[in-house]
Amino acid sequence: MGGPLSPVSLSAVLLLLSGGSCSGKDYVLTDVGGLGRVFDGIGGLSGGGATSRLLVNYEEPYRSQILDFLFKPNFGASLHILKVEIGGDAQTTDGTEPSHMHYENDENYFRGYEWWLMKEAKKRNPNITLIGLPWAFPGWVGRGKNWPYDHPDVTVSYVVNWILGAKQYHDLDIQYVGIWNERAFDAKYIKLLRYTLDKSGLDRVGIIASDDLWEPIALSLLLDPELSSSVDVIGAHYPGTRTVSQAVKTQKKLWASEDYSTFNDEVGGGCWARILNQNYVNGLMTSTISWNLVASYYEELPFGRDGLMTAQEPWSGNYVVESPIWITAHSTQFTQPGWTYLKTVGHLAQGGSYVALTDGRGNLTVVIETMTHDHSVCIRPPLPAYNLTSQNATFQLKGSFASIVELQVWRSQFQFKTKSSSFFQQLSPLKLVNGSFTLHLAEDEVYTLSTIRTGQKGSYPAPPPSARFPKAYKDDFNVRNPPFSEAPNFADQTGVFEYHVNLTDPGPHVFTLRQVVTQRPVTWASDADQTISVIGDHRWQNVTVTCDVLMEAVGTAGVFIAARVDKGGQSVRGAKGVFFWVFADGTYKVTTDLAGQTVLMEGKSGTGALAWYTVSLTVKGQSASGTLDGVALWNVAVTSSSKSGWAAVGTRAFELAQFDNFSVLAD
Repeated sequence: MGGPLSPVSLSAVLLLLSGGSCSGKDYVLTDVGGLGRVFDGIGGLSGGGATSRLLVNYEEPYRSQILDFLFKPNFGASLHILKVEIGGDAQTTDGTEPSHMHYENDENYFRGYEWWLMKEAKKRNPNITLIGLPWAFPGWVGRGKNWPYDHPDVTVSYVVNWILGAKQYHDLDIQYVGIWNERAFDAKYIKLLRYTLDKSGLDRVGIIASDDLWEPIALSLLLDPELSSSVDVIGAHYPGTRTVSQAVKTQKKLWASEDYSTFNDEVGGGCWARILNQNYVNGLMTSTISWNLVASYYEELPFGRDGLMTAQEPWSGNYVVESPIWITAHSTQFTQPGWTYLKTVGHLAQGGSYVALTDGRGNLTVVIETMTHDHSVCIRPPLPAYNLTSQNATFQLKGSFASIVELQVWRSQFQFKTKSSSFFQQLSPLKLVNGSFTLHLAEDEVYTLSTIRTGQKGSYPAPPPSARFPKAYKDDFNVRNPPFSEAPNFADQTGVFEYHVNLTDPGPHVFTLRQVVTQRPVTWASDADQTISVIGDHRWQNVTVTCDVLMEAVGTAGVFIAARVDKGGQSVRGAKGVFFWVFADGTYKVTTDLAGQTVLMEGKSGTGALAWYTVSLTVKGQSASGTLDGVALWNVAVTSSSKSGWAAVGTRAFELAQFDNFSVLAD
C-alpha cells in the first residue's frame, strides 16, 4: 500500500486550524456528562437465502482471499458479526438452504456451507459474534401446517438442536438466535425458547426479536415482563435509520438486524455509509447487519449483487472488492464491540452526520459522512431530502479527549459523475491545536479520524478476469471436493439436492445427486410445487442438456431436465423455459413452464420407478427435441418458451429422485 498520502496531494482537504478560526459550524466531542450506548458491531448476513452458494466452489487461493476481505481484522471489511440462516429446506429469496433435520428422526450437522463459513470467519477473527436465524422450517416442524408455533416445543427443540450441534460438531459458540425472519412472533414460543436455552446450558445465548418491524414487539415487551426478560435485543429490518419511542423505552439493545439490501456499486457504498452512521444518530441502533454478506449467487436471481462485495464466478476465480467493503472498514477497523458511543453525535449543519466512539481507555474514533440525498433511495423508508453543500466543520475535543494531540486520518471520496472515486485512503496524521481541528468537507465523502493506528487497506494480486460459465460442463458427482453436501454450481430453488451414495448399487450409479425433501416445508417465500435446481449461464439459448435420472417413488412420480429457465428465487413458481418430463407411470411431456401447465407435447415413454434412464434435451432456435436412452422421442416448436436461461434438473413434487452424469453443451 505504501505510506500515508500527503494532504496536499489530495487537494488539501484537511485544514489544520485553531478552534473557531474558520467560518463554519463547531461541534464538541466530549464524555463530560456521560456516554451513549454500547456499540455492538457491524456485520454481514449469509442466508435468506443461499446468498453464499457459489463462494464454496471457488478454488484457492481466491476463496481465502475473498474471506480475508470480509473477515480478516485490519485488512478489509473486518466484520464484527456474522449472521447465518438456519437452513429450512425452503426458498428464502435466492435459493434453498438445507436443514440439519430434513425429517424428525434425522440429524446431520454437516449439510450446506454455513458451518464452514462460520468456522472460516472464526479462524480469521476469534472474537466474531455468531448469530443464527430461521427463515423457513422443514414440513414436519409445522405438523402439516405452514406455521411453526402450533407446536412450540417441536420448533424450540429444532432450533436448540442447531445451536447445540454448532458447538458439538464444529466448536462454534452461537451468541444470539432469532425467532422467524420477518414473520409474526409468538410470545409463548419466545418464552419457551428462553427456558429451553437456559435448561440446555445455553443461558449465554441471547434472543433477538422479532427481525421485522419495531412494533408490535416493542409494545409487547413493555406490557409483558416475562417476555421482556426473555428478549435481549430488538432487531428491526430496514428501519430507515429511525426507531420508535416504545423500543427506546424497553431499554433493550436496538439493532438494524438486517439492512442495506442494495446493489453494491458506488451508489450502494454511499448508501451504506449513511446507514452505518445515521442508524445510531437517528435511531440509537448499536449494530447494523448487511443483507447480504457477499453476492455469491447467480446475478439474475432476485437482488443480484446486493452484497458487500461480489464473488459469483467460481469457474473463473474472478471476484470484485466493491466500495461497501471499504466503507465498512471506516468503522470496523477503528472500533470494536464493547466500545461506547459518545452522546455528542449528530448531523452536520450543511448535511451529513458524524459519530464518535471510545474504548474507555483514552482511544477515540470519529466517523463522518457527507452523502448527498440523491442516494437516499437505498434507505427504506428514505430519509428526508436535504441540500448538502461543502462545509467547514470544526471539532473541539473535551473531557477525557482534550489531551489528544494527533489523529490518524482515512478518507473515501465518491465521484459519481467522473467515475474516479477513491476509497479508504490514508492521509497524513492530523495534529490538533488545543484539542481542535477543522475539516473542509465536500459532498459524498467519508472520513475516519482515530487514535487507532492499525488501520490497513489490504490487497491481493488481481484475481483472474471475468469469464462466462463454461459452454461444456459435466459432473458425474463422484468427486466431492470441496467436501460440501451440494454439488458445485447447482443452485437449489425449491427442494434440496444433495450428494448421495447408493451403498447397495455396485453399478455405475454409486455416487449421485439426490433430491431429498419429501414434504412441503413451512415456507417463507412462494416455493414452487415442484423441486428445481438451476445451473449455468442465464444467457444460454442453444443448449443440449443430458442426465441420467432415477425416480424412487411409484405412481405419478416424475423428474425433468430443462433449458432456458428464466426465473428463480422468490419468482420460481413462474419460471418459464423448456422442460422435458418423464414419469413413473410410463409417460412423458414437454412444457414451457415449471408448473407443467403449458404442454407442447406428451405421450408414452415406457419409463418407470426404480430404474435408471438417460434423458437428453436439445433446444436450438425455435425448436426442441428429446431423446430417451439415446432414442429420439419427440421434436416440437418452442416459439412460446423463454428466449434464454439456465439449465436445470428437478422433480414433479416433493419426492425422492436421483440424478447422475449431468452434462450441458451450449453454442
